[in-house]
Amino acid sequence: MKTTETSKKGLYTGVGAGLVLFALVGLLPGSFIGGVIGMNIAGSICGLPLTSTLLPRLIVAVSMLTGVMLSGVVFVTGSAIVGWLAGTTVEALKARKTMTMGHAETVRIK
Repeated sequence: MKTTETSKKGLYTGVGAGLVLFALVGLLPGSFIGGVIGMNIAGSICGLPLTSTLLPRLIVAVSMLTGVMLSGVVFVTGSAIVGWLAGTTVEALKARKTMTMGHAETVRIK
């Protein structure tokens, strides 16, 4: 399928909206959820209550980063797909309208 300007504009708009949504809505929950998962993993490996040694801190930090990255991927990718679909839909509607109008003009000539 050929990518045209309208679908590209929709894609870029979707990516921008996804970045803003991620910064406003997804950053903190991604960090919290990743941290809780990391604490559960570190607790099962090192035992509870967690001590302040290097390994549990490292596990929690890596899982927090993973949660933030996964949240970013979901927000940006999801909104980019929605923007691209909106641009493609607008293109299809424009093409259909011009095709219908072109057919109407040929009927008027006859």
